[in-house]
Amino acid sequence: MKKINLLLLSIGLAASGTNAWSNDTIYKCKNQQGNIIYQKSACTENVETVSSWTSVIKEKPPEKEPEKKVHRELVIKPGANGHYFLDGSVNDKPLTFVIDTGASVVSLPGSLASNAGIDCKDQVVMETANGQTGACTAVISELKFGHFVMKNAPATIVPNLSQPLLGMNVLQQFNIKQENDEMHISARD
Repeated sequence: MKKINLLLLSIGLAASGTNAWSNDTIYKCKNQQGNIIYQKSACTENVETVSSWTSVIKEKPPEKEPEKKVHRELVIKPGANGHYFLDGSVNDKPLTFVIDTGASVVSLPGSLASNAGIDCKDQVVMETANGQTGACTAVISELKFGHFVMKNAPATIVPNLSQPLLGMNVLQQFNIKQENDEMHISARD
């Protein structure tokens, strides 16, 4: 029964993560610090509407040249233990994610979630590589990694977890490839 509940939770979290980007309009804005952010609601100033969730930057070309598109991607080298680590933040609290394509959702240690003001929603039992553990569902108001910013990202809070995991509910929104011992993450076109 617990495994069925966990499976239903994973499906529900994946669906809610997909719904967060199902609208075709995303607004590109600058926050007070001058950082570019992407969000579903219109900004008050400096609004540029893009037709899909991308990180494509348009550079203004000189006269008489066609417009260029620059695709930004993150290139990550593995750590000494072979895992890929990525600096980021949740609700402006800095952290280092382990990129985990085996994790269904973003998972945060309990102390980190508490420091970032992220509250538990529903208690769940998760099946991990080390067996079952108690956890709870949550929503991260603002998740950043590299030059990407996401709003209202579904997550789990796992009290015994030692390292934040960047899971598939976020990673599936991007192109990910591994070549020459490097991981490349870029926006989908």
